[in-house]
Parts: sequence; C-alpha cells; structure tokens
Amino acid sequence: MENSLNKEQIIADLLPQKFGRRGVIWVAILVGFCLVGLFAYYRQARYGLIVTSMRDYASWGIYISNFVFFVAISLVGSLITAVLRLTGVSWSTPLTRISEIIAVSAITFAAIIIVVDMGRPERFINLLFYGRLQSPIIWDVIVITTYFFISLLLLYIPLMPDLKIMIEAKQKEGKKVPKFYLFLGSFWKDTFMQSRLSKRAIHILCIAIIPVAFCIHTVTSWLFATTYRPGWDSTNFGAYFISGAFLVGAGAVLLAMVVLRKVYNLDKYITNDHFDRMGKITVMLGMLYLYFNVNEYLVPAFKMKKSEADHLNDLFTGSFAPVFWSAIFLNMLLPITILLFKRGRRPIPMFIAGIMIVVGAWFKRYLIVTPTLLHPFLPMHNVPKSYLHYFPSWEEWAIAMGSLAGALLVITIFVRIFPIIPIKETISEFHETTHK
Repeated sequence: MENSLNKEQIIADLLPQKFGRRGVIWVAILVGFCLVGLFAYYRQARYGLIVTSMRDYASWGIYISNFVFFVAISLVGSLITAVLRLTGVSWSTPLTRISEIIAVSAITFAAIIIVVDMGRPERFINLLFYGRLQSPIIWDVIVITTYFFISLLLLYIPLMPDLKIMIEAKQKEGKKVPKFYLFLGSFWKDTFMQSRLSKRAIHILCIAIIPVAFCIHTVTSWLFATTYRPGWDSTNFGAYFISGAFLVGAGAVLLAMVVLRKVYNLDKYITNDHFDRMGKITVMLGMLYLYFNVNEYLVPAFKMKKSEADHLNDLFTGSFAPVFWSAIFLNMLLPITILLFKRGRRPIPMFIAGIMIVVGAWFKRYLIVTPTLLHPFLPMHNVPKSYLHYFPSWEEWAIAMGSLAGALLVITIFVRIFPIIPIKETISEFHETTHK
C-alpha cells in the first residue's frame, strides 16, 4: 500500500460506488440468466424430472456437478480468511472480504441446487423430521449449515466497523442514510472492549471454520466414496476433494482480484505484490491437486480391474477423453505453467489462469459424477437407448447456468452496497506501517 495515503483518502477510495453503464449491463445479463433458469425450473417442477436427461443409471447429472463445484469454491473463505489470518499474513487483508462473499454465495447456491435436484422438493422438510444420522446426506446437511453460518459471521463481524464508517461518511456529505445501513451498523459502538471482543470472536471463528471446511468437503466426497461404483470406490476421495477445492477457490479469488481492481481502480490496495503472492499459492495448490489426481487414476489404472478398466478407458481414450484431458490441462497443467514464472504472476496472465482453473474445475466435477454412473458393476442390458448415455437437456443447462449467474449476482450486489476491501483494517495497517 502506498505511504502517501491518509485516512480520508482510504475511506473515499473504498466506499461502495454506483454502477456505471457496464455494471448495469452486467446485472441485466445475470438477471436474464436467472429468469431463464427459473422458467426451466418451473417446467421441471410442473412436469417432473422427465424434462431432464437423467434416467435410471445417470440419476445424477449437472445439478450434482454444480453442487460439488459450489461446495468446492466455498472453501476459499477458510483458505484466505482463516488460514492466512491465523498465520499472521497481513498482505491478505484486501482479499479477505472478497473471499468470504464468494464463500457465502457459493454455499448458498450449493444448498439451493440440491433442492432443485429433488423430484419432490416439498419433501425436503422430511430431512429434518426423519433424517437418519447414519446417512452421509444428513452429515452433509449439518456441515453445510454450520459452514454457512460461520462464514456469514466471518463476513459480518469485520464489516460492522466499516458500516459505521460508511454511515458517518454519508452523514458528513449530508446524504440520507438508508435504514438498511443504519440497522446493520447500529451494533457497532467502536469501544475498546467491543474491538477486543470482535478480534477475539474473529480469531475463534477462524479456528472453528477450518475443521468445518475440511468436514464439508470430506463428507461431500463420502457421498460418492461410500457408494460402491467404479471411479468412486476410493479412500483417496476426501483429500482429493479438499485439494481440488483449495485450487478452484484460489482461482476464483484471482478472477475477483483482477476484475475488482480494474473496475474500481483499486491498484493502490490490490497491488502487483498481491498477485505475485497469490500466484505462488495457486501454483502450490495446483501441484498438490495434480499429485492427488495422479494418485487417483494411476493406482486403479495399474491394477486395471474389469469394472475400473471400462471406466478409465472411457476417460482416457473414449467418449469422455476430450473433456477429461481438457479439464486436466485447463485446471492444472496450463495454470501451473503460467504462474510458475514471474511474468505470469501479473494481472492479465493471472486472469487467464483463473478462468482456466474455474472452468476446468467445473468440468472436473462433471467427470467425477457422470462417467461413473454410466459404468455400473452390472452391465446394462435390454434398456432404452436413453439409459446408455447422458447429455443434459436445455432445462438442465438453463438451471445450471441460472444458479451460476445467481451466485455471481449475489457477489455483484454485495460489491455494490458494501465495501469490498475492509476499510478499518486497511486504515489500521496503514497507521502501523507509517509509524514503524
């Protein structure tokens, strides 16, 4: 951060800004996708899951792929906010709120997409009344709910002093302060005791969210690993899912860093040093995920049991090979290659790497779900042709794209009404650096 900055300049720079023409167009596009998705879901709710391409064998499709993707990307909150904060990494301050809003948005739509996948969504309430604790599905409901509320607290508690700053800034300018801000900011009194309790609460939440984050991804992986199917029968799935989640979360932060820095002129706060450090972290996470991928495919490929052989051949050289190798290169090999070099750890190359990581990660989740379902242990005989393959219907694509657009819309609205970089923490760090 530049030493020429002062408190007033920091506040002016970091207060929310109105959308320009590009912002309005962006919101309109996202709303359009959401509306198309809602119409597709209306058709699904009216006519049933028959409007999808899911059948007896491929009973999970891109809805579950989206669910796993959202759960994975939500891990960014514990990576940036919790891990880096607990280790005393001060440079991560401009990225903490970005990470938390991505986490809250993603975990919200992970829960929504599960309801969408249900043929009878009104029966979701039965999970509360008749749920069995022996079931990994109940474990998933518990950890997702817990993770959501911890993430929400980690988002709101550091935001309270910034809300007070926003209210005071608007009052100085003689502007009317919306009741929404007044209510949310009314809980912050800016006393020494409250500041102390706030720091302690954040510290406790950071400690708590790490095991919960590991649990949510491990339990999600168990939904697959506890099902006896080729490709899922693995004890490696927990670590495999967690490492992949860290990588896609880092990729999402790279994209947000570049876009927000450009749109809101945050060059003084999200600096080239931030890109360099996040690039190095992403390379490390990419190599870790690559290791687990090698382990996940090499061991069954070496043994080549009949059931596993059909599944792996379809991935490596069969109908899923183009998607599989594209996902491997996009999600891991190309981003690692770009970010290994200092020139690659600049905004534009990192934006490209971030897109590749996120897009590759989505297709990687699709490959975890679909190919396995089409290769059951018992061969498929005398079944309709539609059972032998799976390609999503337009309703499925519309709902999947609508959910992704919805998550982006939540992030966009948050950026519009709240400071995306912590103001009070930035001012405190500025004073600490200038008085050293």
